[in-house]
Amino acid sequence: MKQRNVSRMGAYDEKKETCGTICLKYLLFTFNFLFWLAGGAVMAVGIWTLVEKSDYISLLSSSTYAASAYILVLAGAIVMVTGVLGCCATFKEQRSLLRVYFVLLLCIFLLEILAGVLAYIYYQQLNEELKQNLRETMVQKYKQEGQDHITKAVDKLQQEFKCCGSNRSTDWADSEWVKSGGAEGRLVPDSCCKTPTPQCGKRDHPSNIYKVEGGCITKLENFILEHLRIIGAVGIGIACVQIIGMVFTCCLYRNLKAEPY
Repeated sequence: MKQRNVSRMGAYDEKKETCGTICLKYLLFTFNFLFWLAGGAVMAVGIWTLVEKSDYISLLSSSTYAASAYILVLAGAIVMVTGVLGCCATFKEQRSLLRVYFVLLLCIFLLEILAGVLAYIYYQQLNEELKQNLRETMVQKYKQEGQDHITKAVDKLQQEFKCCGSNRSTDWADSEWVKSGGAEGRLVPDSCCKTPTPQCGKRDHPSNIYKVEGGCITKLENFILEHLRIIGAVGIGIACVQIIGMVFTCCLYRNLKAEPY
């Protein structure tokens, strides 16, 4: 009788353990699906930064902003691969795959910390960098030979952010473009005009050109800071989700290790 009770208790414990494993499997599968979607979102943000805003990156002397975007793309790609691997590891119940999955989650977590540290460092030095370098870039390289990418970036910056000059529109009076006569009588580039037309830069009246307090430096700084906040928020959100995933993985690994084959 006693032996029968022990047998029943063993069967009950085994059934309970199996149910726990099944619950963990489905929780981990749901996590991996959401994780895969999040990886796609992170990679999309990184690619968007590099493709759509690559012109602005060329105006910055530091490569920290671009490095953060590349880290996002890399982390997003690894996240998507890891999500698929996690699903395979979960349903095949292979401890070796779960180990690889856990290590990849940890690597992504460290990458996100690195991107966060870079973004924070850049956040601290951004204002000083823009003040020192953006005016110099605009007055010395605009419309100069071999600097087409800078010219394109400056024109796009002034049109998209509705600004003129690094600090003010009068900054263009000190530019090599105006001093050398290449401006053909223009006081500011045509991209400063509210309605850009050929030679419209000859008239620098506020009704014709953008005159913004703080110039393009303030506009670009606000844009980059906002973008860094988005990168930080996405990184923190995914990092929190990853911690949950690592806990689920450890629990499933322990259950699988305990179960007989």
